Amino acid sequence: MARYKPYSYEQAKLIPLSFSQQIQQGSFEYALSYIVDVWMDLSVFEQRYANDETGAPAFDPAVLLKIILYAYSRGITHSRQIARACEENVIFMALSADTRPHFTTIAKFISEMKDQIVSIFRDILTLCYSEGLIGKTMFAVAGCKLSSNCSKEWSGTRAQLEKKARKIEESIRFLLEKHGSMDKKDCDAEQVDKEKHAAENLKKRLNKIRGWLQENPTDKKGARKRSLKQSNVIDNESAKMPTSHGVVQGYTGVATVDSKNQVVVYAEAFGENQEKCLLKPAVEGVRENFSKTDICTDAFKGATLLADTGYHSDNNIEMLMDEGIDALIADTQFRKRDPRFAASDRFRKPVDKHKNRYDRKRFHAVDFQRDKKRNCLICPAGKELHLLHAWYRNTSFTQQMIKKFDSKRGRFLYSRRMGIVEPVFGNIRNSIGLKRFTLRGKIKVDIQWKLFCIVHNLQKVFRYSTVFAQ
Repeated sequence: MARYKPYSYEQAKLIPLSFSQQIQQGSFEYALSYIVDVWMDLSVFEQRYANDETGAPAFDPAVLLKIILYAYSRGITHSRQIARACEENVIFMALSADTRPHFTTIAKFISEMKDQIVSIFRDILTLCYSEGLIGKTMFAVAGCKLSSNCSKEWSGTRAQLEKKARKIEESIRFLLEKHGSMDKKDCDAEQVDKEKHAAENLKKRLNKIRGWLQENPTDKKGARKRSLKQSNVIDNESAKMPTSHGVVQGYTGVATVDSKNQVVVYAEAFGENQEKCLLKPAVEGVRENFSKTDICTDAFKGATLLADTGYHSDNNIEMLMDEGIDALIADTQFRKRDPRFAASDRFRKPVDKHKNRYDRKRFHAVDFQRDKKRNCLICPAGKELHLLHAWYRNTSFTQQMIKKFDSKRGRFLYSRRMGIVEPVFGNIRNSIGLKRFTLRGKIKVDIQWKLFCIVHNLQKVFRYSTVFAQ
């Protein structure tokens, strides 16, 4: 018969634990703790508290920042998970000095950092510059579209939401009439309970939609004239946006990245689908961050700004030229003008996105009909054709940008754009673990986006700085 070693769950073991020894030199948590204690100006948090004479003592902002930033570096974004880690994980226990803040305290601290998050971001930016991690010779701006804590099923214009409310009313009416006509003797009790529960859920959805329609009497205006944006009942500041993984309801996290070590010098989240309107805030944000941190008065002096086709518009190019910024913004036709892509059409399979049933052949001018009332052409498939990008040939600003972009210098510099900014999004999304925003509202989502960009910059400091080399 097999024999096993004796064991007992009744025994006790006392293990001496020193929190300072758990945060060892050469680790990211040591660098994080040192930076929060030495480089961050935490006096900006004092205005949040009024307990100097009466009231319970508050948790030290340094402790909360350490556990939040360390949790974000591990991809932990939920306050309950952070609070649980402070009770179970020895590193979190050491960073928090075993104070064990409640999850509501953590959640409130994050959501109310609107006035302090910019100061923290600039403190880290100052540290990066003092360590020589910012080159100020080239910047690349791009956006990362992420879903937020709401569903796209709650999106639509007022007319669409009213139509959805009428459908829900019809479903509720059908269930009530069905219950009224059922014979109590022959009905299934379990089925009746399920249908009653479904009717209650439909009533909650209906009340939520009706309440939102009463509070929001108008639709959101789109970028074009007479166009409307789809609103969202749960988070109206978010937007419906197409991504490589399909259409999501969320925000665009914009980041401007320095080329030397891929340090994020500006970060902000916007509930906008179109990126054209986000270039000017990015330019102003970079200048303000550099001037407030005394790095330099003009961040773009002697530097080149790179942006992809999403930021290309006549107004943006005019704005950059008026401010004297050396910029390269790609237009939607830049690959067709590149001689390296001259033979690319030979290998492209014909795709009919609209699944129209008509012969694939070349059409002539006589095959198109002109609609004088709407000032457009009607193609043989019955679709309207508008003159797309005609202003490329009619505006001097765009002509100058195309000429500048098609030069050898322009093509060479723009080829570096993807290698500067895209790895930052890859690190934040895949390595750190930001798959989606867990908060609602533009202010809170912007705080979360800045926190993740701060973690990215902290990792750069930890990796390349000489402070933690010993």
